[in-house]
Amino acid sequence: MRFNDYQKAALGTALYPGRNNNFIYVVLGLVGEAGEIAEKTKKVIRDKGGIIDDETRETLARELGDVLWYLAMCCQELGLDFDDVAVGNLKKLKDRQDRQVIHGDGDNR
Repeated sequence: MRFNDYQKAALGTALYPGRNNNFIYVVLGLVGEAGEIAEKTKKVIRDKGGIIDDETRETLARELGDVLWYLAMCCQELGLDFDDVAVGNLKKLKDRQDRQVIHGDGDNR
């Protein structure tokens, strides 16, 4: 499946206030879902000695799917093609790698 296909299919399940004019809502959802992944990962360290078992892996996969959905809706709200965002990110990272600046911080390196 291509990212744009996912974006279109995900839009069919998008029921939230001000759809197509509510970027803040989907960003907050994205952060919330990423936080759930972080929280579940923290508990793996605390409760399972850092070992991810099959049940945890499945749980994390569902949460990652929620992150994917919110990413698609962020693209939708901004009028961006999800494919273009994904390709642009890989190009950016490849350029950094080629210039040997993949390590470090800052967007404009």
